[in-house]
Amino acid sequence: MRTVLPTLVAAAFIGVSPHCLGEDYATGQDAFNVGDYETALAIWLPLADAGDAEGQFGVGLLYANGFGVAMDDNLALQYYGLAAEQNHGQALCNLGTMHANGWGVPLSDAEAFSYYIRAAEQGVTEAQNNVSRMYTLGYGTEQSMVEAHKWLTIAMEFGDLGAHYKREELVRQMSPEEVAEAAKLTAEWLEANAGLLAENDLN
Repeated sequence: MRTVLPTLVAAAFIGVSPHCLGEDYATGQDAFNVGDYETALAIWLPLADAGDAEGQFGVGLLYANGFGVAMDDNLALQYYGLAAEQNHGQALCNLGTMHANGWGVPLSDAEAFSYYIRAAEQGVTEAQNNVSRMYTLGYGTEQSMVEAHKWLTIAMEFGDLGAHYKREELVRQMSPEEVAEAAKLTAEWLEANAGLLAENDLN
């Protein structure tokens, strides 16, 4: 949701005690979840400026949506970009969305795809679905039903139940040979990324 809130950035820092600097991302997440965006920013910004990828993502999220601050695509891109440099999956995905919609940057399917595919490789199911859609339509990349099928199946393995229905629709447009090739590529990816999948299962 991209809405502009009138709260000034500076207001978020009034009365912030030094102990906030030692708090972790999860504390800010708790504040964010109840709509206390000013506290979330006060906790996440020092983390972000200290190089913490989660904190950088959190600050980017606030600026991208105008949560507790004036919406600012440039700052969102800046903080998402810092997190993305550390391969933060959701930051990569959100950068893809900003490029796909032309938010703060020229609209570019190719740029969107480049971020989505990196996020998909990190196990972000939103990005895996977006990669599949772009392969299906040939947006930002060469059209490939095989790759589209592969990424939907991977999303299913990461727990995305909705990907199952999308894959059923996709199969209707594919030959048996294409489905078999997609299954082979999927198996290879899952084997190569077994650790990532196991980590996802533990979360």
